[in-house]
Amino acid sequence: MKKLLIPCLLLSAMAVATPPDKKPKWTALFNGKEIKGWHSYHKDGVVGWSIEDGALTPDGTGGDLVTDKEYENFELEFEFKIPKGSNSGVVYKIIDSPDIKSTYMSGPEYQVIDDKGYLDGDGKPYKLKDTQLTGANYDMIPPADMNVTKAPGEWNKGRIVVNNNHVEHYLNGKKMVDYEYGSDDWKQLVAKSKFANWPYAKPHAKGKIALQNHSPKERVWYRNVQIREL
Repeated sequence: MKKLLIPCLLLSAMAVATPPDKKPKWTALFNGKEIKGWHSYHKDGVVGWSIEDGALTPDGTGGDLVTDKEYENFELEFEFKIPKGSNSGVVYKIIDSPDIKSTYMSGPEYQVIDDKGYLDGDGKPYKLKDTQLTGANYDMIPPADMNVTKAPGEWNKGRIVVNNNHVEHYLNGKKMVDYEYGSDDWKQLVAKSKFANWPYAKPHAKGKIALQNHSPKERVWYRNVQIREL
């Protein structure tokens, strides 16, 4: 009886020590049918965003669209389409506070833009810096490959991974940006940027996610927006 008991105890201990592999589940932030779990920045409810052919799009009257929930460690996937001359972005780690004027003043941005045909406020061609191209950590770190972005009017797939302050940006399956949020290198980049005197400059553990409406005239479409917490 003792000989049988020992193996049984060992098997039982192994079962307890080795839990099943639990992969985080994806949660749809936008299902293509209704805008739920979002609000316009500094507004009650959703203003100026609508659904067009299953995609989220702004009309220029409501500003950025922000998640109701905060996230710390996560993987975010989204598809985006931008027309010629337009600009947008996905901003994360946002501090949703009335004293912070814009979402990008508190959180890093995954840049979304017409890389080759962007127009300034006067409608004139504008030469972008490498740190302002699609997939960049906006105005901080340029994308690793500048030939991955599809042409205006075509759908691109973006992905952002934030895990214990390690951040990665992907564009159409290729890693574009890799950095340590809050590291000494990151702080040096911030110190040289326009973000130096904004809440952006103080690392914070978690925040909300925003889809940017850059200006009233600039269009963008987002679809298949989903997240899984890590």
